Amino acid sequence: MARRDRPALSGSAGGGHTGREAVAAVWRIESARIVGALARYTGDFALAEDLGQEALAEALVSWPRDGIPHNPAGWLLTVGRRRAIDAFRRRAALDERYAVLAHELGEGGAVSGPAPADAARGTGDVLWDPDQIDDDILALMFISCHPVLSREARVALTLRVVGGLTSDEIAKVFLVPTATVQARITRAKKTLGAARVPFEVPPAGERAERLGSVLSVIYLIFTEGSSASSGGDLIRVDLASEAQRLARVLTRLVPDEPEVHGLLALLELTAARFPARTGADGEPVLLEQQDRHRWDRSAIRRGRAALARAEQVGRGLGAYGLQAVIAECHAVAPSVDATNWERIVLVYEALGRLAPSPVVDLNRAVAVSMAQGPAAALPIVDELVAAQALSNSHLLPSVRGELLTRLGRTGEARTELELAVTLCGNERERTVLERKLSDLDG
Repeated sequence: MARRDRPALSGSAGGGHTGREAVAAVWRIESARIVGALARYTGDFALAEDLGQEALAEALVSWPRDGIPHNPAGWLLTVGRRRAIDAFRRRAALDERYAVLAHELGEGGAVSGPAPADAARGTGDVLWDPDQIDDDILALMFISCHPVLSREARVALTLRVVGGLTSDEIAKVFLVPTATVQARITRAKKTLGAARVPFEVPPAGERAERLGSVLSVIYLIFTEGSSASSGGDLIRVDLASEAQRLARVLTRLVPDEPEVHGLLALLELTAARFPARTGADGEPVLLEQQDRHRWDRSAIRRGRAALARAEQVGRGLGAYGLQAVIAECHAVAPSVDATNWERIVLVYEALGRLAPSPVVDLNRAVAVSMAQGPAAALPIVDELVAAQALSNSHLLPSVRGELLTRLGRTGEARTELELAVTLCGNERERTVLERKLSDLDG
């Protein structure tokens, strides 16, 4: 795996502000490697994450006071290892006391623990083996996204141990209290410990299923960043960018998995439209009104290259790859009217067979409305209403209201849009829906 760029920090003078910024920068870049190395060293994922946080806390005190070390990542790993050795020694000493007590009571035996000599190993120079680092980070991803964890726990743990975000940062992006994030992470680590999840890349027979969980978590992180479910911002670029970074790392770790490249293609092609999706005031700009000259052409090229790679290494595209094909149709079209909507409809039909969901059907209805008109699309939406699908989402009444508006059924459209406004949690999207309601009255 190509190494990520490292900040030019080593040897810098001290100073509170500079030191704290250096700690944050190094941790964000190197945290996955550090925690992964500590997990391999200790054999205990939960302990490794705690040791990494202890090393981070020590750096926040030491670096502003003493200056930034010449090898910042090595410094953090060394501190983490020393803390591990201290923990081993305390455990070994406690085990010895247990043994003495058991002997005095005539019970015999002792709780197992590492011998003091074994506990002291690994105090020499820190060596970064690129192949071992790859395995460590991949193992971290699989553990953080383990199926025994809830979806919320997987996301929080992935952002924490692989993304290097603090609990405060994770809480901020998901608009929940920091204590909630900390509780999720604590429960996740306890669950992994109780399930005795080993620190390793899963065997080949389990890898495909577990990889799907990893991809799902990255996709969830990106989705929340690209279309925030609540709050005052339509797009949370930092969160979406973190998902893109994780996807890029994963393509280097498992280069022969087509869906990994398909997911990266989808994220790149979707993110390419970010610059045109909001106006100067932060208000959403609908697709037909976007200035396509503002779309990120570099991201489009990267996305199309990733999609081509997915097609090369696989025997047909998976769900993420098919979504990337749809995103590519938008990316290469000069306008909404010139978009190949018929092809998009066909791809959505294929996606619906491969990974059926109400959201896929709703998006297919939108594509059908553009290709064949609103009358052809309305029955698809009505089927979703009858099935009570997406009952808590504003998306279904929003689309139905738009179709009814185009059909001239204003009264029914108003009812749908009013419901959409009620259900919408994002302030920016709610403003767009309220404007559509106002236009009906005009």
